[in-house]
Amino acid sequence: MIEEHLKLENQLCFPLYAASRLITREYQPFLDELGITYPQYLVLLVLWEKDKITVNEIRQKLILNTNTVTPLLQRMEGMELLQRTRSEEDERKVIVALTEKGRALQQQASTIPGRLMSCLSSEELNLQELVDLRDKLHHLLDFLLNKNQSMD
Repeated sequence: MIEEHLKLENQLCFPLYAASRLITREYQPFLDELGITYPQYLVLLVLWEKDKITVNEIRQKLILNTNTVTPLLQRMEGMELLQRTRSEEDERKVIVALTEKGRALQQQASTIPGRLMSCLSSEELNLQELVDLRDKLHHLLDFLLNKNQSMD
């Protein structure tokens, strides 16, 4: 007999994983309009917030490995959304900057958060519950990041 704590329904990881996949699926129609994927959208969000940053800063902000970020940035550079150049101060660092095309997408993307919230909120799940959930997830992320940094 399966112990109670080993049931899928009692795991913290599964609802987070499944919700993440389903939320990403909700984003897809909006991102299709822009011709980008969800990971590309995340990179653009980082660069719209602060342009001309290092690959390492993007990697840290998105909590991704370098071997995940580098091919993503290469594809985006091929799409002419961003440009990568070596830092003049330290040639080991690669600076990522938006192109005009990448900057122009910001205006189009500005409606996505509101449109997504409209799709997700209902009588069963209101906007405040979604905001509270987001805040709790940020708190969990901060805890896990701090915990992992102290172990390094």
